[in-house]
Amino acid sequence: MKPLLKARDFNTLTKTFIYKAVEPVDFEEYLITHPPIVESGPLRDLIEFPPDDIEVIYTPRECRTVAQAVPEEGDTDAHVRDCVRSYTEDWAIVNRNWCAGDLFISLVVLQDDLKRRSMSIDDTPRGSWACSIFDLKNSQPDALLPHLLDRAPNEEIDRHNEEHRKSHRHRELFALHPALDEEEPIERHCVPEVPKEHFGQRLLVKCLSLKFEIEIEPIFASLALYDVKEKKKISENFFFDLNSEQTKGMLRPHIQTAAISTLARSAIFSITYPSQDVFLVIKLEKVLQQGDIGECAEPYMVFKESDAAKNKEKLEKLRGQSEQFCQRLGRYRMPFAWTAIHLMNIVNSAGSLERDTELELSLSERKGSWSERRNSSIMGRRSLERTTSGDESCSLTGFRPATLTITNFFKQEGDRLSDEDLYKFLADMRRPSSVLRRLRPITGTGLKLDISPAPENPHYCLTPDLQQVKPYPDSRVRPTREILEFPARDVYVPNTTYRNLLYVNPQSLNFANRQGSARNITVKVQFMNGEDPNNAMPVIFGKSSCADFAKEAYTAVVYHNRSPDFHDEVKIKLPASLSDHHHILFTFYHVSCQQKQNTPLETPVGYTWIPMLQNGRLRTGHFCLPVSLEKPPQSYSVLSPDVPLPGMKWVDNHRGVFNVEVVAVSAIHTQDQYLDKFFALVHALDEHMFPVRIGDIRIMENNLEAELKSSIAALNSSQLEPVVRFLHLLLDKLVLLVVRPPVIAGQIVNLGQASFEVMASIVNRLHKYLDTSQDMHGRNSLLSSYIHYVFRLPSTDPNAPSPGPGGLGGSVHYATMARSAIRPASLNLNRSRSLSNSNPDISGTPTSPDDEVRSIIGSKVRGIRFLVRHIFSFLALLLSVFPLPSLSLSTSFVLYSPAQLFHEELALQWVVSSGSVREGALQQAWFFFELMVGNQDTGKNNNFFSHQKNRFPERFMDDITALVSTIAGDIVSRFQKDLELVERLNTSLAFFLNDLLSVMDRGFVFTLIRAYWKQVSTKLYTLQNPTLESLRLDFLRIICSHEHYVTLNLPCSLLTPPASPSPSSSGFSTHVQDQKIANMFELSVPFREQHYMAGLVLSELSVILDPDNEGLVCVGCKVVSVVHNLLSSHDSDPRYADPEVKARVAMLYLPLIGIIMESLPQLHDFTAVGSSGEEGELDGNSMISQTVAMAIAGTSTASRQHGSFSAESSRSLLICLLWVLKNADELVLQKWFTDLSVSQLNRLLDLLYLCVSCFEYKVTPSLTFKKSKDMKAKLEEAILGSIGARQEMVRRKRSPSGSAFGSQENLRWRKDMTHWRQNSEKMDKTRAELEHEALIDGNLATEANLIILDTLEIIVQTVSVTESKESILGGVLKVLLHSMACNQSALYLQHCFATQRALVSKFPELLFEEETEQCADLCLRLLRSCSSSISTIRAHASASLYLLMRQNFEIGNNFARVKMQVTMSLSSLVGTSQNFNEEFLRRSLKTILTYAEEDLELRETTFPDQVQDLVFNLHMILSDTVKMKEHQEDPEMLIDLMYRIAKGYQTSPDLRLTWLQNMAGKHSERNNHAEAAQCLVHSAALVAEYLSMLEDRKYLPVGCVTFQNISSNVLEESAVSDDVVSPDEEGICSGKYFTEIGLVGLLEQAAASFSMAGMYEAVNEVYKVLIPIHEANRDAKKLATIHGKLQEAFGKILGKRMFGTYFRVGFYGSKFGDLDEQEFVYKEPAITKLAEISHRLEGFYGERYGEDQVEVIKDSNPVDKCKLDPNKAFVQITYVEPYFDTYEMKDRITYFDKNYNLRRFVYCTPFTLDGRAHGDLHEQFKRKTILTTSHAFPYIKTRINIIHKEEIISTPIEVAIEDMQKKTQELAFATHQDPADAKMLQMVLQGSVGTTVNQGPLEVAQVFLSEIPSDPKLYRHHNKLRLCFKDFTKRCEDALRKNKSLIGPDQKEYQRELERNYHRLKEALQPLINRKIPQLYKPVLQVNSNYFCFHPSQSNMCEQRLCRYCTGRYRECVTMATFI
Repeated sequence: MKPLLKARDFNTLTKTFIYKAVEPVDFEEYLITHPPIVESGPLRDLIEFPPDDIEVIYTPRECRTVAQAVPEEGDTDAHVRDCVRSYTEDWAIVNRNWCAGDLFISLVVLQDDLKRRSMSIDDTPRGSWACSIFDLKNSQPDALLPHLLDRAPNEEIDRHNEEHRKSHRHRELFALHPALDEEEPIERHCVPEVPKEHFGQRLLVKCLSLKFEIEIEPIFASLALYDVKEKKKISENFFFDLNSEQTKGMLRPHIQTAAISTLARSAIFSITYPSQDVFLVIKLEKVLQQGDIGECAEPYMVFKESDAAKNKEKLEKLRGQSEQFCQRLGRYRMPFAWTAIHLMNIVNSAGSLERDTELELSLSERKGSWSERRNSSIMGRRSLERTTSGDESCSLTGFRPATLTITNFFKQEGDRLSDEDLYKFLADMRRPSSVLRRLRPITGTGLKLDISPAPENPHYCLTPDLQQVKPYPDSRVRPTREILEFPARDVYVPNTTYRNLLYVNPQSLNFANRQGSARNITVKVQFMNGEDPNNAMPVIFGKSSCADFAKEAYTAVVYHNRSPDFHDEVKIKLPASLSDHHHILFTFYHVSCQQKQNTPLETPVGYTWIPMLQNGRLRTGHFCLPVSLEKPPQSYSVLSPDVPLPGMKWVDNHRGVFNVEVVAVSAIHTQDQYLDKFFALVHALDEHMFPVRIGDIRIMENNLEAELKSSIAALNSSQLEPVVRFLHLLLDKLVLLVVRPPVIAGQIVNLGQASFEVMASIVNRLHKYLDTSQDMHGRNSLLSSYIHYVFRLPSTDPNAPSPGPGGLGGSVHYATMARSAIRPASLNLNRSRSLSNSNPDISGTPTSPDDEVRSIIGSKVRGIRFLVRHIFSFLALLLSVFPLPSLSLSTSFVLYSPAQLFHEELALQWVVSSGSVREGALQQAWFFFELMVGNQDTGKNNNFFSHQKNRFPERFMDDITALVSTIAGDIVSRFQKDLELVERLNTSLAFFLNDLLSVMDRGFVFTLIRAYWKQVSTKLYTLQNPTLESLRLDFLRIICSHEHYVTLNLPCSLLTPPASPSPSSSGFSTHVQDQKIANMFELSVPFREQHYMAGLVLSELSVILDPDNEGLVCVGCKVVSVVHNLLSSHDSDPRYADPEVKARVAMLYLPLIGIIMESLPQLHDFTAVGSSGEEGELDGNSMISQTVAMAIAGTSTASRQHGSFSAESSRSLLICLLWVLKNADELVLQKWFTDLSVSQLNRLLDLLYLCVSCFEYKVTPSLTFKKSKDMKAKLEEAILGSIGARQEMVRRKRSPSGSAFGSQENLRWRKDMTHWRQNSEKMDKTRAELEHEALIDGNLATEANLIILDTLEIIVQTVSVTESKESILGGVLKVLLHSMACNQSALYLQHCFATQRALVSKFPELLFEEETEQCADLCLRLLRSCSSSISTIRAHASASLYLLMRQNFEIGNNFARVKMQVTMSLSSLVGTSQNFNEEFLRRSLKTILTYAEEDLELRETTFPDQVQDLVFNLHMILSDTVKMKEHQEDPEMLIDLMYRIAKGYQTSPDLRLTWLQNMAGKHSERNNHAEAAQCLVHSAALVAEYLSMLEDRKYLPVGCVTFQNISSNVLEESAVSDDVVSPDEEGICSGKYFTEIGLVGLLEQAAASFSMAGMYEAVNEVYKVLIPIHEANRDAKKLATIHGKLQEAFGKILGKRMFGTYFRVGFYGSKFGDLDEQEFVYKEPAITKLAEISHRLEGFYGERYGEDQVEVIKDSNPVDKCKLDPNKAFVQITYVEPYFDTYEMKDRITYFDKNYNLRRFVYCTPFTLDGRAHGDLHEQFKRKTILTTSHAFPYIKTRINIIHKEEIISTPIEVAIEDMQKKTQELAFATHQDPADAKMLQMVLQGSVGTTVNQGPLEVAQVFLSEIPSDPKLYRHHNKLRLCFKDFTKRCEDALRKNKSLIGPDQKEYQRELERNYHRLKEALQPLINRKIPQLYKPVLQVNSNYFCFHPSQSNMCEQRLCRYCTGRYRECVTMATFI
């Protein structure tokens, strides 16, 4: 037999074989030389690459606004054009149609209730039923299996079983077994977010009303956000008008038609950095009027709305004045008032309220505290959802909407209007003692605002540019304005929309030194595109209730102030293209407030301006401008006002007097000098306009190259924020310079290196400073978004408009020959074919080649197939027009494919780079890899190359090879120094090679993978580093995630075996065929060459699982995850759904079986835990012992820890194994099994055994199915088969099931598995999720076991014709039995029983001759299933059990073995199974009886009668079982019943042993360790009894007698000789315990239980039996252990111990049934009080019979049953103590002696003759009751029947004697206690001499000693009591003396009091105790008997012939009878 797996060779040659990288097959060549012979279909698709797997999709970008934001004027500026194109063009997305990421099909969340498939009826009625044969004969059997008794050929049975087993199976195994928990799979590239406009957290503010105490004029308001900490205004102004129409009418002469956009009253603010320092500031203005602000505000502070009638005339006058000012000065404003809202106070207050809130802000309260009014009608309720951004307390996204009423405003102060002043005010507002609170406020109804989180898509919204945001249903509706944010800190987001705004903020003016009248000053701001007044442009945004745009804006006027501050903001819409004539003109006016004759309204008092461009760049920032007194001269606009123009007069001698700030928010102007210069040079080159003026420098064409290179290099110095804003355009331009090097002065300038360097620098800057926006692979989200959505290569034709952003129209001054300066560039044009006629976009008959070229170039391309077709059509057309020799380099351009040129140039630059540039590229290698491969995909589908082999030039492939090699070298050399970089580099390289597999020669890419592999393997060979191995696994996982991974592995290569080998043949016809099979299951070189990537994966797994590679164990989980995920993706891939295809895929993983077999010792041992469905005693023969497993693997146990893999990894590995076994070709498996050796097959069976344990269904304890009676009925109906459970659940739910698991209606779970209970604790998962998980787990368990069953069938078919079948079939049966023992579904068990029946039918000798243990196991499994609640399981189990009996009978006309095993199994089952149901088992017994009656073949034999006898015997066992069920909660009764059953098996040692062990288990559960130990001692005695008959070994115990010292009860295990006849024949004593090892095990368990019980003396006795056995075996180790335990035990004997407490319990009443009038002694735990056991028993029986039906008899008097209520149950409980005769006391010395082997107990009952319990001393009698039990305590049960009762009556004087003796003993003990206890001594003394209570010692003496009794019989009692008193007084004296020595000075008085009491007592007693009875004092007789003397001078009794203390005073002594 040829060992195919070469296990040892494999291990020893790991280093040279597995680490050695094999040469991959030349993939493309292989495809050419091996064309597919399969017709079209799934198998053909598996071999071929699909033609449509990659395409470029141009997707229109989503636009927020109704219309695209573009410049209104038709700009021709190239930069503007490029910017606008960048913001509007479609996204270019490379779409991979079969991307592996899409193939991970997630599990469908099943809606089916688990009850559909998992049912149990757990409220089966419990009650006694008459156990009779009549009942059994009249019960209903289960349905009989059809054709079961027919004789059919084995082949037909196997075929029938296989058909049934393989129908309705789950196709996808991994759908039931999700992958190991991973944060994010490393092979998954997250799709980056679509670039979009940035918004912070958005806040909606609605302005509802504004009202003051008086309403006399229009008020104008604005809102803005300010950040106090940053001292920055963080939003533009929102202007709103809340004036009534009547009030607005006062301004009629000055009002134009108001645009709808200026009527907005709600605004959305965006806050990127919310903080506690943000304020919402409201500013109010009014029409300019005469008087300063204070005067104008006075009426608002004086008049109250309530006094309107009283002040009517004054108000009318004020209103009239206001109308006059409005008429005359309506265009001018003046500051009026302001207030601010601390935004976070509102958010936090609103967030904490239960309802939507209305808050009132009042100045009388502390700032920041709010009076709160609930108003739920303002807005709908919104739930509070906290989504944090930064500090959680600053989140604006989840607070409840709040309505604010601001009632107090501060009047503006003319000299404190600047922003600096405002920041001081705001900071002051947060202080408790705000200065503002002391100011007099302007009050009124105030401003009412609504503040809420902004909705996701608000309707009727306008952008800051007045663009309508979708949805915008109606243009006539009042809009909401989006307010532009000025972020407090930089925001790094690329521009994606066109925006070009300018904000002009006049700040201050100083006319103090200006001569003339200039006091009421306003500034008119205009944006001019020329110097003529008519050149003012209408680009200034209107404020409120005006036109959208105006030509001018005026600042507010501060009355009579020559140096005013301004707080105005002028917003301007900048033209896209600016010229030198664009400027902002400021005109300063003095406004005349008083109407005077000949005085104009406004007088110009100065002029200044700001040119918009300076050296071509936009001017922004802070300006301090001089002001001219005269109009500027001609051509002023091109100059700055700082230039002293001749003849002009200036304010303050041309000093700067006007401060203004200009801020641009522009997507056109970069506002960075380096970016501006770069873009300017690129566009100058584009326009070919020389010289170029940049700043003050004029650049000529001859120095353009140097300037261009320096500007590229200078990009590193630019600010990061503008670089990010213009990132897309910047990268496009850099790519363009690589693709089309410019021609300058007739020379091609290669800018590839410079562009590459600056790209590397920019990418690294982004990575460094924006590290928060990275994915798991370290890819910056901005860059990955650029590559994914934006990047595309420029147009082919320089004359054509480019589809990409870098297109350069109208210029031929660019070349495409980037490599000309380095090495010759060549393109193999001979490889192209003729023009394809299949192109739908090319007309069939072009008029001319030029026309065709134009039609191709001009067509709009929307998919990669068309794009590539066009590019290469154009190339081919050129070749047809210009023959190859005439194609030459033009002075203007040479044509290359830019797609190739760019990646070639990029690869070249990377390879030749060095130093910091190379390091920078390495840091962000992913970016350049993705750029390089990004549009290579366009070459994938071209029709002009025959295959990928010729797609790229050799020089490019050389560069790639060099690049991969150097990067692999970097990974290997740097992984210990810079792991973070190496991890990124490793994954980047892997993704790059993965992408190359789609576009390049696959064989070439394989060589790249090999190059990487070789370098890593070489390093690993010398250094077993888990980090490097982990990196390689990451690399492997990524490249194997390719969407065509299977196709790349050549699944249909020549390694495939012939189609249909004969199943019966021993091998194929030729050695070549054998070798093919071997190669398929080995990691051979041919396998690894042809299945290259699969070979890498399996080699890696094999290396890591190799025990020699200890250093790599920690990455085991990772490699398993790789394999698991690969197989999982194959399983769920719809392309491989066809079984034939899946078999081909599985063929790639056949070596996995051998690898896992070799790794068996490393796997987690799932069998060690034990199956939940298996009995403990049957788990002893576990499948794999560690030593055996290691021996199989060829390693020692010392070298490697068993089970080094975690349970999760082992489980994943085993599911992979099952997947291969499920999907592999059965004929191939069968052939391989044929070639395996016996040891290898057994190892495979061990593996399957492990799989059974691994995938056993684990019961979920947190589920329960509670059913109503109606539901129960429906479930019963479903279970019994009249309706499918699936249909029932569908009918009940009235909804589709949504199951993804096929139609498995019959999949239900066994009852013992579904006794689930609901956890009361809070669970993390919902009930639905738990049920769903349980359903998945159940289906997985079923499918896994069915796969194992399939494999077992193949093994059986394989080995059935071989010589070694016996050893293999035993293993098969063991796996089969193990699966039956585990929790299984009904579906699986049906198939399992069918297989078992077929196996036993084919190989009956297997069970009945070879595997006796397995016969017992099988009987137990079948019986367990016979008691199932599911009828189908019972039916199959009954059928199997009947056939087992029949086959056993047919062998020898007797089925004694099965009889014995079934009886034993039933006994074991009913003793251990919690969920055993006798009703169901009775049905199964009836079914077996029915089979016997209907079996025509055996009707004439004794078989039916034997079956009937067996069934009736089993039924009798069930009767006791029923009672056990009834008393399940009554532990004593339960143990009694088990005891009775065990007693019934006295003649059947196996069964008795079983029941004794069951009892031991029950006792251990209840911590009755002494009783458990007794059960084990009885078991050991039973075993010893039979061993002594079977084996003659002197060192073994001779039987029960040996154990007498341990327990006197053990003799009941004695065997009768007739019982043991031919024990081997009938299977008697064949269990594993009936051996020497079994005996030793039982004794060791007994010793352990005794030790736990604290009975260490018994431990010694047990070891006395054990030690001779170990001595005979020379087992020094065991002996050392035993003696150590003995030492420990004897040490503990000296300590304090407490054993049991005993009670007599009597039961009276018919309700107790068998217990009526029964009396027991109960053994309870130590220190159990009478009240405790009374409460327990009363509660237990009260719950059983009803609380009012049970009574506890309080006394211990004899019970007269006639006087009891017959309808009630009575319990009498009495405390009893052990009772010993005098002679026993000699042997019972220690505490243990007095508490072990107890059979007699005593209790005392006080009574009087008249019936009372207690009376006076002279009438108080006592009854002593002595009880004798049937066995000695401790016994194998905790209550023992009382078999004898004896009573002794004590007279009153005898009672008094006992009391005095007891008191005397207490005194003696307290006096001689060591160490002395003063408190106890004083307590006893106080009770003796200080007693004042009745019935004290004095009263006892006075009652019984005052007179000599008249009855001579009482003389001795009188004398005895007198002597007791003498002794008592002596003890009192000793005690007083002792106490005196113990007390301190503080107790001397107490001592004197005690002594006085003592003397009084002694004096009173003296005459009584000195009175003697003369009749007793006669001459002393010779005494021959022994006496105990109790002498006053001695504290102890002594036994002597003559007492040495009694010479001459013998009569004073007391005989033994006196004392005892």
